[in-house]
Amino acid sequence: MSSSSEMYSLRVNGTEQHVKDAWIGESLLYVLRERLGFMGAKGACEQGECGSCTVLINNDAVCSCLVMAASAIDTDIITVEGLAATDTPNDIQQAFVTEGAVQCGFCTPGLIVAVHHLLEANTSPTEIEVKEALSGNICRCTGYGRIFSAVQLVISQREKSNS
Repeated sequence: MSSSSEMYSLRVNGTEQHVKDAWIGESLLYVLRERLGFMGAKGACEQGECGSCTVLINNDAVCSCLVMAASAIDTDIITVEGLAATDTPNDIQQAFVTEGAVQCGFCTPGLIVAVHHLLEANTSPTEIEVKEALSGNICRCTGYGRIFSAVQLVISQREKSNS
């Protein structure tokens, strides 16, 4: 087994990030958190089952624990930190707070990325479409009711601002 280290760059939240002294088989989740300091994506199951590590790669929602970081070279990676243009929460993040959809907070970043992904593709999803889009994200605290309420709040606010 070789102990050689690699160096490459990833484009995260619109900025080129240099990954130094990396092992070529490191997961994107590990690199984002431990090497680059993007702490939003959480590591829970490490098997792509819980959704807490969800990020966008080229506008596709993926579990970053299942992606080798080196395979994400030349892609656009968006983490929960990249969804708001400033230090102010975006409308999805604010709706989660307003509706009490944030409890322990462990699943929240992955859910927010998943909701963002859904609403970018479908501005007016049905209840079933929302549930289907979030089915890969496990929350053990909320019972999902408040999460669905937060999604509905965002949809209604966006519909009002577009009319």
